[in-house]
Amino acid sequence: MDYKEMYQEWLNNPYFDEATKAELKGIAEDEKEIEDRFYMDLEFGTAGLRGVIGAGTNRMNIYTVRKATQGLANYIASVNGQAKGVAIAYDSRRMSPEFADEAALCLAANGIKAYVFESLRPTPELSYAVRKLGCIAGINITASHNPPEYNGYKVYWEDGAQITPPHDKGIMDEVKKVTDYATVKTMDKAEAEKAGLYTVIGKDIDDPYMEELKSLVLRQDCIDAVAKDMKIVYSPLHGTGNIPVRRVLKELGFEHVYVVPEQELPDGEFPTVSYPNPESEEAFQLGLKLGKEVDADLILATDPDADRLGVYVKDSQTGEYHSLTGNMSGCLIGDYVISQRKEKDGLPADGAFVKSIVSTNMADAIAKYYGIELIEVLTGFKFIGQKILEFENTGKGTYLFGMEESYGCLTGTYARDKDAVVASMTLCEAAAYYKTKNMTLWDAMIAMYERYGYYKDDVKAITLKGIEGLEKIQEIMNTLRENMPREIGGYRVVSARDYKKDAIQNMADGQVTPTGLPSSNVLYYDLTEDAWVCVRPSGTEPKVKFYYGVKGTSLSDADEKSEQLGKEVLAMIDKML
Repeated sequence: MDYKEMYQEWLNNPYFDEATKAELKGIAEDEKEIEDRFYMDLEFGTAGLRGVIGAGTNRMNIYTVRKATQGLANYIASVNGQAKGVAIAYDSRRMSPEFADEAALCLAANGIKAYVFESLRPTPELSYAVRKLGCIAGINITASHNPPEYNGYKVYWEDGAQITPPHDKGIMDEVKKVTDYATVKTMDKAEAEKAGLYTVIGKDIDDPYMEELKSLVLRQDCIDAVAKDMKIVYSPLHGTGNIPVRRVLKELGFEHVYVVPEQELPDGEFPTVSYPNPESEEAFQLGLKLGKEVDADLILATDPDADRLGVYVKDSQTGEYHSLTGNMSGCLIGDYVISQRKEKDGLPADGAFVKSIVSTNMADAIAKYYGIELIEVLTGFKFIGQKILEFENTGKGTYLFGMEESYGCLTGTYARDKDAVVASMTLCEAAAYYKTKNMTLWDAMIAMYERYGYYKDDVKAITLKGIEGLEKIQEIMNTLRENMPREIGGYRVVSARDYKKDAIQNMADGQVTPTGLPSSNVLYYDLTEDAWVCVRPSGTEPKVKFYYGVKGTSLSDADEKSEQLGKEVLAMIDKML
């Protein structure tokens, strides 16, 4: 069935509701829009669904959510996991509660119990809930930091991490088998509740989750000593972090937490930002304004599903606020946690710092300094979660900290996804610790640069939307794969990693060794002078991303080298467009 026939099918089939049909009739004269909505099914990828909300097979709507859930239910049945149930959470986006209910009622109709949060909750709490309740899987309705027109559907497995092999492929295959929307099962909510197949959860998960976070505090004495003098500004960016972040900080004793009032309440339109991403300067405009008014020590912002944390910290010498990238805040938190664990109990002989391949080389330097193992995994926090599971199953390896450059990290193993709630808590604890030593977090960051080296990392992204965009992204990857660069931005390529081919080529002698990681459409170039470049298509947005890092002799030297390498990388790609 081509896209025109599929469009007519949705218009004429009584299975689809009148509101959906009315929306589709409104685009009857827009051939390109019809094609975009129906030329393919919204792809169920290795993390689930993500797309623009609207009617059509290539959109997020109740029908595509039901279809995905039917596929998940079929897979759960194939592994005999029905009795364990599925936990479901959702964020503040448009249609999130509705999509959560549609998923729950599809599961219920398949005889699988759904545990649904009473109101919006952070992504990491969903990960925790899966483990706490002993579920076979979890579903989180969120599009993270995407613009307001998006929503998404993330699937977790029983270990609490997003799905990894073999479950990801198994679920994807089952979703693809569901070709007739009208065959998807659902049932009445009242009937599902009566049958014990729809259960509301809330405080019974919130309270133990909070206790898990607080158990990770290493220096309560430092918090007790200076919390009354510390000032913290926080923004949930209209999302899920407001209640849990404020609660944990209050319960630890931080007395002066100022919430950005314009961004405090949940709002799927995200009216104060063009898109709710704590990586962007725009997201911090209101927070910085409030921070300067109250003379805050640090300014925090979490994304709508509260798994990513953005940070600004004050320079006591200039009074200026410096932004910390995800690499900087991750290393700052990681170094603090590892150093305090070493001081308190000593470090285990098999201790490990786990990072994604596109994260900073400063992590490697930290691991080397403390004599622990540095482990690299593919991009996606689920692979860090997978490594924690491996440690547990084999008895070899002790997880100390994990991070990825995209503003996500995890302290502890209570969850298996990045957690901006625990990151906020631990960073505030670190700020208290350093305050007892008359240092700010910025002072601590400078001390780390002086100890480990002036690492500077950045990322550039090129957005290529639509059918043509997908083709262009693939063309870029193919061109780089077939014409391996020998030099990038004045740096010689020492080795080239092709994770799709599971190959690392030494450029000096041509010797090829395996990457040791799962197949992924990623190219990575180790360069001279501890520099590097990595290219990968985004798994959640129509973008191709170019990550890169340098090591300088000072902050200004690292800034200059990074800026120049960024320009060279974009110039290289411009030639391909």
